[in-house]
Amino acid sequence: MMRIMTSVFKNRLPAIVWWQVTLLFCLPLILPAQTITGATTHHRFFSNKSFWNHPIVASPAIDARSNHFISLMKRECTGPFFKINLKSWTIPVYSVNDDTPRFTVKKHALTNAEKVKWNTTKTYYGHGKAFDSAPIPIPLDAQAEPQEDAHLALVDWKKRIAWDMWGLTKNKDGSWTFNTGMKYSLDGSGVFDAKKFPVKNGESIHYYGRSRAAGVPALAGLIMYDEVMRGEINHKLAVATRVNAYQEHVYPAIWTDGFIVGGIREGAVIQLDPTLDLSQYDLTPQEKVIARAMQQYGLVVVDIAGANTLYGEGLWGHAGKTWDGKVREEGGGISSIPIEKYRVLNINNSVKKGDSYTKIMLDKGFW
Repeated sequence: MMRIMTSVFKNRLPAIVWWQVTLLFCLPLILPAQTITGATTHHRFFSNKSFWNHPIVASPAIDARSNHFISLMKRECTGPFFKINLKSWTIPVYSVNDDTPRFTVKKHALTNAEKVKWNTTKTYYGHGKAFDSAPIPIPLDAQAEPQEDAHLALVDWKKRIAWDMWGLTKNKDGSWTFNTGMKYSLDGSGVFDAKKFPVKNGESIHYYGRSRAAGVPALAGLIMYDEVMRGEINHKLAVATRVNAYQEHVYPAIWTDGFIVGGIREGAVIQLDPTLDLSQYDLTPQEKVIARAMQQYGLVVVDIAGANTLYGEGLWGHAGKTWDGKVREEGGGISSIPIEKYRVLNINNSVKKGDSYTKIMLDKGFW
């Protein structure tokens, strides 16, 4: 359990919600099951010029605070390594087409309890402007994460369009309600323009359609089953930590929900040492594919989690596909690589804005 020296929150400390307490004190997380169905033939998300699809250059500049950031992640109470979310807390993805049923998605009206929890007087979370321009294609058997995050992503490969959502609820009448929703091109940059979202310093990006706390697409950095089985991941990978920085983020992030003063910035790139000999670790062929991507493309900090974790495609209800025997969440595989084998690349042009509902000052006895 981490030891907190001071917790400062500008008169908002009572609004800390259950998941924040869990994150701060390393309490056990209740991890909901998730499902994914539908055809998921591999395609790389976003354009070839996208930040997400650029490999790391040879001999990149390492941030002067890299050892500090790695030391924070090393103190992670669930273990000094990266795990992979495969069976909980990840993004269900459904392929859609012109034959998929269409639904007009309703906005979720915040309850009084939710307004207290999220420190807001707003009536709704937000949808992006393009999201509500036409009914959304949603397979009849689609389902999202069953607990609080309730993410869902939809992909029309023919039209090259994606929709991603957070806080999905299927109503008794068969209609749908989402907290947030965004629609975007799969041929775009995969990086949103912060100037197009009138978010005010101190509030959540969720009120403006973003489902990831860093304001990046939910699909960005997701490890897809088909690409792993094909033997190559040619894009950066999304990662979350417990120690993200308070009100500081860096490109490609356009926001942050971090609460650790001096923590790692959302948007920062973490790289597994490219000279590391992977043969010394107990890795399956599929885990080696992921490890090579961590060396060649790196990890991008996109959210807060109760562990140092990557995100893999969930496979419930997807006949013939399983991670079992191929990729482990932890207890071997990627988690057998010590956190000291990673480094944080140079962080330039940090933006000092973000969610402000929790601010934590920690002493050297952290955790």
